[in-house]
Amino acid sequence: MNESSCIFCKIAKKEIPAKIAYEDEEIIAFHDISPQAPVHVVFIPKKHVVSLAEISEEDATLYGNILLRIRDTAETLGVTENGYRVVNNTGKNGGQTVFHIHFHLLAERRMTWPPG
Repeated sequence: MNESSCIFCKIAKKEIPAKIAYEDEEIIAFHDISPQAPVHVVFIPKKHVVSLAEISEEDATLYGNILLRIRDTAETLGVTENGYRVVNNTGKNGGQTVFHIHFHLLAERRMTWPPG
């Protein structure tokens, strides 16, 4: 998959509408259209990278910032006290269905283990 056919790149470029939860120069977060929990926000870098397996050392600050924005968004949404789960699926067997690296913030329901 390349950037021109990537649904997450299209959301980042505002070619597809989404309910935005957070945005800055490098990151956009939006509410999932098929939520798996009462709160389900997807965080992506605006830069197209297929998966965690393909991130570079140069992007360490970007991915650290994504984690900080997940933390801040959880606090803004009021889910920090009860807890939340952050998920990254990598590759087909890891459950990745959109091949643009992304992180799910899931909250407001009891999470089970193992996850699936």
